[in-house]
Amino acid sequence: MRRTELEHIIRAASAITDQYEIVVVGSQSILGAVPVPPASLTESMEADIYPLQRPDLADLIDGAIGEGSTFHDCFGYYAQGVGPETALLPEGWQDRLIRIQNSNTDLKIGFCLEPHDLAVSKLAAGREKDWIFVAEMLKHRIVDGSTLLQRTEKLPLSMERKQRIAAWINAHLA
Repeated sequence: MRRTELEHIIRAASAITDQYEIVVVGSQSILGAVPVPPASLTESMEADIYPLQRPDLADLIDGAIGEGSTFHDCFGYYAQGVGPETALLPEGWQDRLIRIQNSNTDLKIGFCLEPHDLAVSKLAAGREKDWIFVAEMLKHRIVDGSTLLQRTEKLPLSMERKQRIAAWINAHLA
């Protein structure tokens, strides 16, 4: 997915839900801080999003511009309506959101995760594809290890899981 495609999704989701602010929590939130990231970070054709003030409207997004929709068939990318609980995020993440707002979003706002918050959220999810995604972020110096370790400490997880994530980060920094 390219930045212009994410902007299109933000615009469409805002129109569908009649909401001004959309939160992007999935991997494509990288496009907020890094408008043209390495191709390895933009392979997904789906954006995980929800309306900031009305997350309960996420089902409308799925129905109108979700996987298998006419929107998806026409453009080749789509939105997945999710809830705020979808991503495990470190304390303070809301204060670090990256704002996308321009004519392509119809001046509606897309709030994307700050890259370190995105990375620790991916590590907390613990899926193989997420570990690979974060390894690519480290490789391309989009995130740094010390900040990842700090943010890991602020995740709402058990100490054991935090230690496992920290061990993975340290192994990839060695």
